[in-house]
Amino acid sequence: MPVALAGHAPATFEIKSANLPLVALLLRSNDLVQLSAEWAQRFGDTPDFFDHDPLVVDLTPLPSDVDSINFPALLTLLRQYRLAPVAVKGGNATLMAAALAAGLVAAPDAVPVLGTPQVETVVQEVIHEVVREVPVASPSAMVIDKPLRSGQQVYAKGRDLVVLSMVNPGAEVIADGHIHVYAPLRGKAIAGARGNAQARIFSTCLEAQLLSIAGVYRTSDIPLPADVFSKATQVRLEGGTETGKLVMEALRST
Repeated sequence: MPVALAGHAPATFEIKSANLPLVALLLRSNDLVQLSAEWAQRFGDTPDFFDHDPLVVDLTPLPSDVDSINFPALLTLLRQYRLAPVAVKGGNATLMAAALAAGLVAAPDAVPVLGTPQVETVVQEVIHEVVREVPVASPSAMVIDKPLRSGQQVYAKGRDLVVLSMVNPGAEVIADGHIHVYAPLRGKAIAGARGNAQARIFSTCLEAQLLSIAGVYRTSDIPLPADVFSKATQVRLEGGTETGKLVMEALRST
């Protein structure tokens, strides 16, 4: 006959499901030397860009003939930039086994948020992408009302950035949302820094050394078009972070 047993709820803990916002590293190569160099170039000047964010390594973009990765070295590199690699997805059986042996857990259901596909100006491809699952930037923007000199950097984490004075060559303005510069923009501007492909860059005088939205960037190696150079301009991303291009449009007063 059935026997009913008294239930006892634990007094010291409770188990529930939880969702964790993750940074996703879309790995395109197992060349850790080149990866380290590109990370240093992109994040070396922004030591507080990440704040011990949990990260999933996505192996899906790797070429099919890649069958080995030095995962301990990869994890050490990521931790140097204040990331906490916790999971892996998308690799073949050999790669997944090596990743699990290095302490990562399998996360086949983790899905990075990418820009909305849709396309003028050629941009360089990089060997990896960092895509952040974050909410839209806060409506409370950071406002800077003093000129930024060479070597200075401002980062509006989780919100827009408004700059009311000149951004000189060698200075850098970064925002997770939009960037507005109501003065000459002659340094570097990085909008949508954590993957917001809808972010835009606005300046009343565009002469930037580097422009970037959601990881898609253009440097001064490619001169700005004459119809936007030194003019009021908006910069936006078309085509998403995979195949997107930066589009620049002069802003005309009515």
